[in-house]
Amino acid sequence: MVNENGSVPAPQELETFLSPEEKSKEKIVKTYNMTKDVESAEFDPFTEKKLENPTSNMDTLTHLLKASLGTGILAMPLAFKNAGLVFGIFFTILVAVICTHCSYILVKCAHVLYKKTRRTTMTFPEVGEAAVANGPQALRKFAYSFKIFILVSLFLTYFGTCSVYTVIVAKNILQVVAYYMNTKEEDVEIRIFIIALLLPLIFMAWVRNLKYLAPISMIANVFMGLGLGITFYYLVGTGGLKTDNIKNMLIKPPGEWAEFFSLSIFAMEAIGVVMPLENAMKTPRSMLGICGVLNKGMSGVTLVYILLGFLGYLRFGEEVKDSITLNLDETQIPAQIVKIAIAIAVYCTYGLQFFVCIEIMWNAIKEKFTKRPDLADYIMRTIMVTFCVLLAVAVPTIGPFMGVIGAFCFSILGLIAPAFIEVITYWDIGFGTGKFLIWKNVIVLIFGLFALIFGTKDAVIKIVQINTAK
Repeated sequence: MVNENGSVPAPQELETFLSPEEKSKEKIVKTYNMTKDVESAEFDPFTEKKLENPTSNMDTLTHLLKASLGTGILAMPLAFKNAGLVFGIFFTILVAVICTHCSYILVKCAHVLYKKTRRTTMTFPEVGEAAVANGPQALRKFAYSFKIFILVSLFLTYFGTCSVYTVIVAKNILQVVAYYMNTKEEDVEIRIFIIALLLPLIFMAWVRNLKYLAPISMIANVFMGLGLGITFYYLVGTGGLKTDNIKNMLIKPPGEWAEFFSLSIFAMEAIGVVMPLENAMKTPRSMLGICGVLNKGMSGVTLVYILLGFLGYLRFGEEVKDSITLNLDETQIPAQIVKIAIAIAVYCTYGLQFFVCIEIMWNAIKEKFTKRPDLADYIMRTIMVTFCVLLAVAVPTIGPFMGVIGAFCFSILGLIAPAFIEVITYWDIGFGTGKFLIWKNVIVLIFGLFALIFGTKDAVIKIVQINTAK
């Protein structure tokens, strides 16, 4: 996409998961010709798109796994605690199917809109804008507003996620430090550790070139793999399972399900990375299909999430904490390695996640700072990280904080928005036999609203209770 001044805009979503070598250089198509008849359009976006360094299907699958297997996985045992061992498995599969389907229909709609708009690539906000611009006549005037809505949702989602990352890093370091200080964890103020992270996080945010963030991302993957590997060892190779109360652990009452859905949506949702990955693929059509890259990747992710959630809850029972690593005995060296490894992994991931917020904010204000843009950029990054840390200081909890982001932000961004985009995209094409597409998206909308309303309410109440108790 080319701006009016002829410049190519900066990435506006999770393009940070791609190395600079894999970033696509698309063939610019300046004609923005709307057409109602998609099938008759002679323009083929997949043959027209020219990439210097396209990614293979395997490369895309690797990036998808890296994006989906994030820190949210550490909260899956807590999610299972709120659903039970039986419903935990069933609900995890349900969330995975719905989240994957919403990512799937976003890519599918993008392929339709490529032909309608005669373009070869789009970001998530641009897909939303193009869908409304080609939808019912009464809604077309809201196309740009919908694009801004998605951009703001992306910003809030990943800004909140980075605040959660700050709390996770501080909490894991706190446990190790408290042990060597011969002090109880409860007697140490976590906010001190969060504030102490301000300067290191600012330095991380000051890295402006993605070329230098890519190796940091690899370090994060190594430490995350090490931490998860030792964690699985603790779950299956040490200690006894909480089978004495197994009857009460199988199924939990419906009143507790809301937190499960908000946590699992936070953990599994990868809507922000889907379009950048598709844009960089050599064969974009391979993203879709029953055995496509998206379904393959999310199937593997779902299995890992179920295993960690099931085994984590079965191992620690009702004592399971917001992050499973916090349950490990800090007096043991392997457990200390896990906590430090996870802290390092999350810290290294912070720069990549926060890059999304930085790009969105900079695109909004850069025209006002043309004289000294570099200085303005650094100041903006510093202020944004400071506010991110202050938010973590205000809400120094992991589980409920994840719940708010999962229930409020990801429900809107990953569930409700894609369902709306599909209905609008196929408005003039047809909804299938018995208007199947409409009824299917009504179900997705109901699920999204359930997670949005009840999940957000439950998470906010818990945050208030925790802060009041302190």
